[in-house]
Amino acid sequence: MKLRPHQRAAYDNEMAQARRAEAAGDLDAAFSHLERAHILGQRNTRAHTRAHLHMLRIGWRRRDPRELAGQLLRIPAALTKSLIWVPVGNTGGANVSAIKPMPIPADLKPYLD
Repeated sequence: MKLRPHQRAAYDNEMAQARRAEAAGDLDAAFSHLERAHILGQRNTRAHTRAHLHMLRIGWRRRDPRELAGQLLRIPAALTKSLIWVPVGNTGGANVSAIKPMPIPADLKPYLD
């Protein structure tokens, strides 16, 4: 599914904020922005996969084996399942079930309606 322009802009903004936070060494903030990008982009195969790839990188930088393993499982799913089914609102990190729908943050809802 193609991201609508306003949704793409919000996704790109979250990814840019994640990159800035990572460059500043704030890996927690970077991951938080990646979770928001994941919510926005999870119905688009490319955006969904890109969010997971960046989460994998943060997991690597954190030396977090749980996150690394979780992302290595989620990346193939993002590549193959994004157009079929996604758990709406899921933040995409290894700290949550990969199949659990979650509430969408209020400020992101307008981009997903």
